Amino acid sequence: MRCRDAREWLSAQRDGDLEPSQAEALQEHLVHCAECRACEQSEKQLESLFVSSPSVKRTITPVARTSRSSVSTDQIMRAVQQQKQITAQLDHIRQQQQTRVARMRKAGTVGVALSFLLVSSIPLLFLIVMVMQTTIAIKALTFLEGGIDTMVVLGEYLQNELAYITRDNFLLSGLAFVVVVMMGMWLRLMRPPKEA
Repeated sequence: MRCRDAREWLSAQRDGDLEPSQAEALQEHLVHCAECRACEQSEKQLESLFVSSPSVKRTITPVARTSRSSVSTDQIMRAVQQQKQITAQLDHIRQQQQTRVARMRKAGTVGVALSFLLVSSIPLLFLIVMVMQTTIAIKALTFLEGGIDTMVVLGEYLQNELAYITRDNFLLSGLAFVVVVMMGMWLRLMRPPKEA
């Protein structure tokens, strides 16, 4: 049995409209489900407050009676339960977001440190190889000679193409606008959720 059905049957049981077979299934569900037991207890407490409070009965006007009968305790309890579920979901989402940010901070710090160490160690390693093993350094430079020439040629072509982009201000402005819009969307998605 689902908890939603059990809560509807609790309301029907309070009104006296529950069949015996349904009552047995409801009692069996209540034995296993703590949330539905808590809901049943809350309904009993609310019902006892309505029954045992004589001042409330005396001050109810005919208009108030009709409005009281239109909103049942079951509806109130459902609204309270929904509010609790929404609050719990928001807390869960907030907690997940905080753990993700904490993980990203750790990973980002470690990544920056490792990349700095790697980038700074490459020239040092090359200097050590040049001093200790000059023949290996010469072979490495001759091996990389073709790659260096290719990078120089690519740099010249890219320089010419970048000159076209900077001359055409509309293209550069459009690219800047797209970047700003994407950053705005990212900032909006990363903000913490509001409480309901």
